[in-house]
Amino acid sequence: MRQYSLENHHLSFMKQYSLEDKYLIFFSFDFIIIILSAILSYCFIHNDINMSFNYKVVTLINTLIILLASSFNHLYDSWRGLVLTQQLYKVFFIWFFSFACLLTLLFFSKQLESFSIDWIKSWFVIGTSLTCLYRTLSILIFNKICQQGRNMKKVIVIGNGKIINDILKVSGDHPEYGFNITQIINLSSANKDHDDIFKNLSENIGVKKHQELWICLPLSESFIVKEILYSLRYSTVEIRFFPDFEGMPLLNYQATNLMGFHSLNLSCTSITETNAPIKKYEDIILASLILIIISMPCLFIMLIIKLTSPGPVLFKQQRHGVNKKIFKVYKFRTMSLHKEQSDLISQATKNDPRITKFGAFLRKTSLDELPQFINVLQGNMSVVGPRPHALSHNEYYKDLVESYMWRHKVKPGITGWAQVNGYRGETDTLDKMKNRVEHDLWYIENWSLSLDLKIVFLTIFKGFINKNAY
Repeated sequence: MRQYSLENHHLSFMKQYSLEDKYLIFFSFDFIIIILSAILSYCFIHNDINMSFNYKVVTLINTLIILLASSFNHLYDSWRGLVLTQQLYKVFFIWFFSFACLLTLLFFSKQLESFSIDWIKSWFVIGTSLTCLYRTLSILIFNKICQQGRNMKKVIVIGNGKIINDILKVSGDHPEYGFNITQIINLSSANKDHDDIFKNLSENIGVKKHQELWICLPLSESFIVKEILYSLRYSTVEIRFFPDFEGMPLLNYQATNLMGFHSLNLSCTSITETNAPIKKYEDIILASLILIIISMPCLFIMLIIKLTSPGPVLFKQQRHGVNKKIFKVYKFRTMSLHKEQSDLISQATKNDPRITKFGAFLRKTSLDELPQFINVLQGNMSVVGPRPHALSHNEYYKDLVESYMWRHKVKPGITGWAQVNGYRGETDTLDKMKNRVEHDLWYIENWSLSLDLKIVFLTIFKGFINKNAY
C-alpha cells in the first residue's frame, strides 16, 4: 500500500504573479529588510553608516541563516486559509532562532566579544518589526482582494454530515480565506449507491473548472473516499479530506489547517509553491550547462542522421505534460520514415526493423533524448521527473494502473527515479509499467533538490546505457 504525504497546499498570492515571481518578491523583501535593519542598527549604535568588514561578514552570515530558516519553515508558502497571527508567529520564531544560531556561532568561535551586543539586539528588534509590518500589510491587502470576490479558489464539496455546514458557515463568514464553494454534492447516508454521482464527478469538475475538491465525511464513512479517488483517477484536481475528528484522541498526525479545520491532503505533490522556483532554476542552470557541453556532439549526431537516413533530423511527438497539458517532445530521429496505424500502440521492440543502425546506437546510449534539454528551457519538461509516455500509452494504461495519471502532477523529465532503478525502455508487461509508475509516484511524493542531484549523478553512471532500451 502506498503512503500519501500530507503537506501544505500552495496557491498564488495574486493572479498576475506566477509562483516563482511571488517567491522572489517576498524573498527579495526579506533580504532587503535584513540588510537594511543591520545597517540602521549599526548607524544607531555606532553613529556611522559605514560598517566595518567583520560586521559585514556577520551580517551576510545571519542573512543566509534567516533566509534558509524562512524557506524551510514555509514562510514563503501561500497564505490562503491562514490567519495573520500564524504568519507573525512564524516570523518571530525564525528571527529568534536565527539570532540564537548567530550568537552560538560567535560564542564558540570566540568572536562574541568583537561585536556589540547592543547592535545585535537592535538588529533583531528593528528587523523583526519591519518584517512583521510588511507581512501584515501584505496579508491585509490579500484579505481585502478576497473580500471583493477576486483571487478566489473554486471549490466543490462532496459528502454529508455536520462538518459541511460548519465549513460553509466559516467560508461564507470569512471570504478573506480565499475559497469559494460553488457546488455541494450531498451523499446521503441512507443511499449506499453513489455510482451515478461518481460517474460524472470528473466531468463536472472539468466543465465548471473547479480547482479543489473537499471530501467531508464522518470517519465511519471514510471508505467512500476510495471510491471518490478512483472516480477522479484521471483528474489532477487538488483533493482534500475533512474528516470529523471530534472526540478522537490523535497523536503526531499531519494535516493542513484551513479556516480552523483539519484537512488531509490525499492527492498533492511535494513540489510546492516554496520549492517550485528552486526546481525551475535548477532546470534552467543544468539544461543550459549541458546544452553548452553537448552542442558539438549534437551537431555531429545531426550530420550522421542526415547522411545515413532520409528525412528530418528531429522527431517530434505529442506528450502529456504537467496537468495533462499537451506539448511536443524532441528527439533525434532513430527510425526510418514509416506510417503508424492510429489505433496501434507500437513501442519499439528488440530488433525492431524500423530502427536504423545508427538509431539503435542512439537509443541504447540515450543520446536520442539530448534535444529534450530544449524542452526543459521551453518550460515543458524538467531535467528530472517521470518520463513522458506517448498519448496512446496514457490512454491504454490509465485504466490498468491505478493512479497512473497522477504522474502528470509534475513536469515530465529527461531522466527519473524509475529510470535509474532499471525501469527504462520497453514496458512489454503490465508489471513493468506498474513498477515504473510506483517509482514515479514515489519521486513526486518525496521530491527534494538533493534527490534530483542524486538521480542526475546516478544517470551519468548507469542511466544512459540499458539493456531494455531498444
